[in-house]
Amino acid sequence: MSITLRTYVYIDSLQPQLAAYLGTVSQGFLPVPGDACLWIEVAPGMAVHRLSDVALKATRVHLGQQVVERAFGSMVLHHGDQSDVQEAGRTVLQLLGAPEDSRQKCRVAWREIIRSVTPDHAVLINRQDRRGSMILSGQSMFILETEPAGYVVYAANEAEKAANITLVDARAVGAFGRLTLAGKEADIDAAAAAALSALHNLSGV
Repeated sequence: MSITLRTYVYIDSLQPQLAAYLGTVSQGFLPVPGDACLWIEVAPGMAVHRLSDVALKATRVHLGQQVVERAFGSMVLHHGDQSDVQEAGRTVLQLLGAPEDSRQKCRVAWREIIRSVTPDHAVLINRQDRRGSMILSGQSMFILETEPAGYVVYAANEAEKAANITLVDARAVGAFGRLTLAGKEADIDAAAAAALSALHNLSGV
């Protein structure tokens, strides 16, 4: 049966906050900062089992997460050795009979910077999102929504590389992905620019 490659994102080095955040939602082996990581999402969802199987048998990668929904399935592979993660990706693409560029191109569904968040707003966000860090009153906030969902992980990693920000939330499964970052105004501006630039430069159809 036909398998559609929705998301294919290779991360060369997981940043500390993102690695810790992924650990709070991981169902499998926990990543550590510096691990290389591969996030793959396909349709239909059940097909992800076959892809996980070939990647794990061909390399030493660890399966950090696997989510199987009716429409979409996603998996996260990671390892301290970049070559293992890259080889796992090649194995998956070979099975699909498709190049990396055949992935769905990222669409930014929403992006916005909220400056000087009020205390009420900050409290509500913190009560809703308990897997990441907290946003503080007076900080600025960058929110991003992508389609497909997995691209927010790449955006989060590039943002953390670029600026001193706080990762509040990074939901990367489902129809849309959502990212929330907090920090000083200048840092949020830099992080937002880095995240959006990284997504813009990804190939896809």
